[in-house]
Amino acid sequence: MPNNSTRNVPRYWLLKSEPNCFSIEDLAAAPDQTTFWDGVRNYQARNLMREMRVGDQALYYHSQTNPSVVGLAEIVREAYPDHTAWDPQSDHFDSRSSPDKPLWDMVDIRLIRKFSQPLPLPMLRTVADLAGMELLRKGSRLSVQPVTEAQFATILRLSEEAKP
Repeated sequence: MPNNSTRNVPRYWLLKSEPNCFSIEDLAAAPDQTTFWDGVRNYQARNLMREMRVGDQALYYHSQTNPSVVGLAEIVREAYPDHTAWDPQSDHFDSRSSPDKPLWDMVDIRLIRKFSQPLPLPMLRTVADLAGMELLRKGSRLSVQPVTEAQFATILRLSEEAKP
């Protein structure tokens, strides 16, 4: 994998959120349509977030009920310690993490756009160009996933073709 600190080419990601936890509508309603992406408590997903750079784009995915890609966001701040991990009032509290020894990171994201129609998981499984996508792998549960440029372009094309 290339050294990401020197790369100029944006990378692409998929961010999963349960819509009852933080939906794309919540992101749209946030000040400046920007927020921190917190609560990641999986080491592999955290490490992927550490690879994200300002300007990278992310597909916004609603998991659980009607799993679908629902929009597009941009990384606007690179990984930094997730303060919710050391807040006992937070749903994302982790007693092993502290300001002196943070375990978990978060990034800031900004909404680029909501898709006019969600792109449901069952439909995505029928698209040959997405056959190798991490999201479509059986048992894939990571909340942060890399997406290839070709997969990203396919999703954007499908979002443009989807009519309300």
